[in-house]
Amino acid sequence: MQMPSHSIDQAPARPVDIAIIGGGLVGASLACALAPLIHRHRLEVAVIEAAPLPQAGDGDWQPSFDARASAIAQGSRLHFEQLGLWEGMAREAEPIRRIHISERGRLGATRLAAGELSVEALGYVLPNAWMGRVLHRRLAELPLAWHCPARVESMAPGERGYRLALSDGQCLEAGLTVLADGGRSGLKERLGIDSRATPYDQVALIANLEVSRPHGGTAYERFTPQGPLALLPLTGGRMELVWTHAVGSEAETLALSDSDFLWRLQRAFGDRAGRFRRVGQRHSYPLSLITARETVRPGLAVLGNAAHALHPVAGQGFNLALRGVMDLVASLEAGLADGQSPGATTVLGDFEARRDRDRHNVIRFSDGLVRLFGIDHPLLSHARAAGLIGLNLVGPLRRALARRAMGLER
Repeated sequence: MQMPSHSIDQAPARPVDIAIIGGGLVGASLACALAPLIHRHRLEVAVIEAAPLPQAGDGDWQPSFDARASAIAQGSRLHFEQLGLWEGMAREAEPIRRIHISERGRLGATRLAAGELSVEALGYVLPNAWMGRVLHRRLAELPLAWHCPARVESMAPGERGYRLALSDGQCLEAGLTVLADGGRSGLKERLGIDSRATPYDQVALIANLEVSRPHGGTAYERFTPQGPLALLPLTGGRMELVWTHAVGSEAETLALSDSDFLWRLQRAFGDRAGRFRRVGQRHSYPLSLITARETVRPGLAVLGNAAHALHPVAGQGFNLALRGVMDLVASLEAGLADGQSPGATTVLGDFEARRDRDRHNVIRFSDGLVRLFGIDHPLLSHARAAGLIGLNLVGPLRRALARRAMGLER
């Protein structure tokens, strides 16, 4: 199934080599990563973003207590360093120096420490708004064609790839079109790209917390009968909470007063991180494993949440997406060196081959964790506890797990 093309067949179109639909964290990261190819091969790149751009300056930056944040693996930091972006991002990054993994009601626990792998940190937690600001500040220096705010009204195969009719009245003919819009626009479905969706029957409740004692760069992952509960270290001594609830049970928790909410959280988590003193705005969203059945077509690539949406249990969503960005750029670079166009089947086939194993392994890992710790059975609970204890005792195995979580091995 293709999107209707009658509305754009006759419209004059501006040719571009690459059109990126979505200027959020994934789309902006791709545009930044394309900078060397833009200069070396004189590529014409357009970015289409529906939301107004954030302000590029940072002089008045005041991180909100309620700012949403993302966990950036060590491997992602290395990618941002390669792009010349990490120095700017590091200003608001809180390093994860230790990870503590446990199951409520069981003695078993696994502890991972940065020192074991001779790295400064296992990962970092950054406010999404700050990452976006650093990315867009870099993009302002590049010769990009910005269409913002603008939406893709219609899209159909054309002579050179895809023809895009935009809400700002312009039409593009793109050799390669990249869907990096998080799947929110409906373009993927309108193109006939189906997704496999496996609901977890869980809802993630997100909020920021003030804790009574310094977190020391420790991130916690605690498995409870209701689902995983994670605490991530933030700047200013705050921590970000990701608290999983069974579908339908989150409404009661969201409706609690702040004091009752903190009391219930303390009971669920315990005192290991200290006393929870303050909670900010609470948000929730349903959790599913969603994977697109197609991530490439001639002239088309799908990235980020449009390609795969994961459970947040292992914090791998954005990191997997960023590796996809870097693999796409590597395939484009190799193809351009051989005289291939960006949307050529061979180029996108190479990209898909690069992504397949990593994507499969990460999805299997995160989905397996959810399912393993989601089964409430006494014998299995004891086995999980023994496994956590054993993992903590076996240094090489623990370090191998840490390197995979850090994005340093695929």
